[in-house]
Amino acid sequence: MAVLSIISRTASRRSVRALGVASASVALAIGAAGNALACDISEFSAAAECVGGKGVITVTDVDPAGIPATVTVYLQNNGADAKKVGEQVVKGSREGTTISFTEDWQPNAEYRIHVKADKYVDEDIKPNLVTPATACRPDGTPSPSPSASSSTPTDTPSDGTETPAPAPSTSAPAPAQSESTAPAAVPSNAPSPAAGESNLAETGANSNTGVIAGIAAALVLIGGGAVFYGLRRRGASSKG
Repeated sequence: MAVLSIISRTASRRSVRALGVASASVALAIGAAGNALACDISEFSAAAECVGGKGVITVTDVDPAGIPATVTVYLQNNGADAKKVGEQVVKGSREGTTISFTEDWQPNAEYRIHVKADKYVDEDIKPNLVTPATACRPDGTPSPSPSASSSTPTDTPSDGTETPAPAPSTSAPAPAQSESTAPAAVPSNAPSPAAGESNLAETGANSNTGVIAGIAAALVLIGGGAVFYGLRRRGASSKG
C-alpha cells in the first residue's frame, strides 16, 4: 500500500508540473499574439494632397487589428501648435483605411499629427508632415499673355460696326515727272541758224536736190540718144 501511495503521489506531481508548463506556453502564445495584433505608430502615415483643386491632409491606418485610434492634426509655427485643423477616429485594416482633413495648406507648411489608440499608441507621426512647394491654388498667378490676334489693332469702330476695307484704285498711277515731261534740250556750242536759213532747210532750198535732178536728166538724154543711134544703125545695115 505504501508503495502504491508513493507512485500515485509522484504521478500527480508530474501531472501538475506538465499542466503548468502547458498553461505557461499558452499564456506566452496569447501574449505574443496580442503583441502582434497591437496598434503601433508605424502603421500610420500622412500626406498633403490636392482634391478637386482644394488642399487636404490624409492619414492612412494599416493596423490589421482595426483598433480605433483618434487622429488629431495641428498646424505648426516655429515649433509650436498654431491651430488645430481637426480630429477624427479611424479604424485601420490590412488594406489600409484613409481619413481626410480639409485644409487649404500653403507651400512648405508644417503639420503635427498625433495618434492615440487606447493603451497602445499615444504619440506623433514622425517626422512632421511638410506640404509640397506648390500650392493647389497658388496666389498671384500671372494672367495669360494676350495673343497676337488680340494685340493687333482692328478697324472696328467703337459702335461695333465694321468699316469695310477701301477698294483698290483702278486708275493708273500718274506718270513720274521724268515720263510726262520732255527732256530739256541740251545746250550746244554751235550757233543757232537765222530765221531765213531755217525756212530754207525745211523746204530743201539749200540742199543738193537740184544737182541730183540735173544729173538724172542728163543721163536720160544720153540714154535716149544712144538708143536712137543704135536703131538708125540697125536700119542702115538691114538696107545694105
